[in-house]
Amino acid sequence: MSELHILFDHPDFLIFDKSAGLSFHSESGKGAVVLAEELTGAKLYSVHRLDKMTSGLLILAKTPHAAATLTNLFERRLIEKYYLAISLRRPKKKQGWVKGDMAASRRGSYKLLATCNHPALTQFVSTALRPHERLFLIKPHTGKTHQIRVALKSLGAPIAGDERYADATEARKEDRGYLHAYALRFVYQDEEICLTCKPQEGLRFGSAECQAALESVYAQPWRLFGIRED
Repeated sequence: MSELHILFDHPDFLIFDKSAGLSFHSESGKGAVVLAEELTGAKLYSVHRLDKMTSGLLILAKTPHAAATLTNLFERRLIEKYYLAISLRRPKKKQGWVKGDMAASRRGSYKLLATCNHPALTQFVSTALRPHERLFLIKPHTGKTHQIRVALKSLGAPIAGDERYADATEARKEDRGYLHAYALRFVYQDEEICLTCKPQEGLRFGSAECQAALESVYAQPWRLFGIRED
């Protein structure tokens, strides 16, 4: 598949499906924003970002005003985001919350602390797939760097293929890092936007068991989570 393609075209913004392995900003090659501008022939403005290993839904605004509006919605936690992840480890619990402050660790990594002064809040449910595979549906309520990756590591279930937070030797055997921005739901100027995007890359995401879960249990992810706990 191409590295980036348009899923939703609004007069004020675009929602893309970003490929795994594509950097948000240009590094050794062109990043997602530059590719999106080349694809559309227009100047676009970032309002959030995805890690390089993360595929899925990415919003880019068409105007500075739209960017400010969407950024404000993100800051007020009014844009619901849902992610999929696969782990090869059994988690300490199958559903619930991960809460805690985050701090910088070594070599660009982060760690979860026992304190909750300005905590990262991560809600999740999970289901078993094939042997030694567990699919997580995750709703982050804050937007900390590496939040989901650190949360799953804290559960003893790091994301498959995540060379930073899982066992590096095992991770390199995977065909991708198994984290995907799956769904968005928000209201923009009185219009409700609900969008899901199945992962298009990855043998584990493509398994019959995973596809069945996405067709049934996780088809409408916003129905699986209750009110936010602060």
